[in-house]
Amino acid sequence: MRESVSAIFVHEDEIFLIDRQANLRAFPGYTSFPGGKVDKEDHAESFSQLDNLIINKSFSREESYILNALTREIREELDFDIINSLVKGNISQVDLLGVAITPDFNPHRFKNYYVKIHLREKPTFKLDEGEIKSAYWKNSKDAFMQYEAGELLVVPPMITILEHLSNNLHSPQEIDPNLQNDGSVNVPLIESVCGVKQLLPLSNTFPPANRTNCFLIGDEKKVLIDPSPKNIEEYAKLKATIFNQTKKVDVIFLTHHHPDHHEFAPYLARELSVSMMMSEDTHTRLLSKKGDDYFKGIKVKFMSEGDLLTISKGEKVHVIHTPGHDEGQLSLLREDGAWCIVSDLIQTVGTVVIGGDEGDMNKYFKSLRRVIDLNPRFIYPSHGIALGGVDKLKVTLEHRLLREAHIEKLLAKKLDRDAMLAEIYPDLPVRLHPYALLTIDAHIAKLNNHGAG
Repeated sequence: MRESVSAIFVHEDEIFLIDRQANLRAFPGYTSFPGGKVDKEDHAESFSQLDNLIINKSFSREESYILNALTREIREELDFDIINSLVKGNISQVDLLGVAITPDFNPHRFKNYYVKIHLREKPTFKLDEGEIKSAYWKNSKDAFMQYEAGELLVVPPMITILEHLSNNLHSPQEIDPNLQNDGSVNVPLIESVCGVKQLLPLSNTFPPANRTNCFLIGDEKKVLIDPSPKNIEEYAKLKATIFNQTKKVDVIFLTHHHPDHHEFAPYLARELSVSMMMSEDTHTRLLSKKGDDYFKGIKVKFMSEGDLLTISKGEKVHVIHTPGHDEGQLSLLREDGAWCIVSDLIQTVGTVVIGGDEGDMNKYFKSLRRVIDLNPRFIYPSHGIALGGVDKLKVTLEHRLLREAHIEKLLAKKLDRDAMLAEIYPDLPVRLHPYALLTIDAHIAKLNNHGAG
């Protein structure tokens, strides 16, 4: 397991926070503390001066590489020399606040050390703009209040840390910031943006993803979005997790008709005696595929563009129509632009398939452009983590445009779809060929009917 380190700079009643660039591969657009990965060189070097000057020795000699990594990362990201500041007496205390380990449901795991550094005066930091979009000092209580208002996107340990710092800023107490989850009875749950509970049941989704995000939102009217556990065991865990969080669910909302977004949803609706909401197109397709009794005994309300779904953190949440991947796909936008749940408009795990009778590449491009223009601060896909900003949507659109241009050239050469497949996806596993052909067909249909761009 890789290791990393984060520096929590403290001055009087303030802490130093950074907003990560939205184009980074890891946690794009997240609010965090400066820091980074431990490198091999950190184990090889010895900053004995740093080790000896620390007033409160939270680290053993064997752990001194953590301090080496901290010193190097802060020099790289902020152009700030911790050793020099120690020598000059500007650092009064260094504490290990806690160690967080990425939960085992995430394939990319880190052990991160959060180190609190107390400063006697504020230094002048020079930001590495390749990593850091913005940075600022913030009253510790105000920082946690900003998270509670749904205005920060953070990794789960940050929530515990911000809450602790809001009440115990100068305490040397070490805490456990790890996400508490018993996988034998619950599904994982994170709340990277306060007010959007993201549950992660295993689902029968399209590899490489193995989970479909199920969201719980709403101040008074509690809306459960896309509950789709893969089997009865995961269904039981999902129910247990929901009722650990809230004593009620008022309605179940489906973003679209694909199986990994609705499996077990009608069973749950009947068990809870709640209604369901979805687009009329989604309802029609599900009845066609699952039978006329699929929603038997359930009150179904059709939702469409502009409808009010619920209130979250005092803000209205509206439905927006985002077809392309699926004709009936609906997304959810908090009215103040704080976040948008975009369903399968994009993914951070795997690739969105466009094709079949429900797919339309021209509409997909329009849906991408629409959400880009709306410019919500945070994006929630149905597969993978939340994102800061719309950079991923822009990259996706650019990639699709390049693919379209490639297919247009191949059409000019009179290549058929199978030859295009070999040209465009030479290394694609055979089991994925049918889905790639659907996407090629969707691009061709768009070029024939609407032209390029």
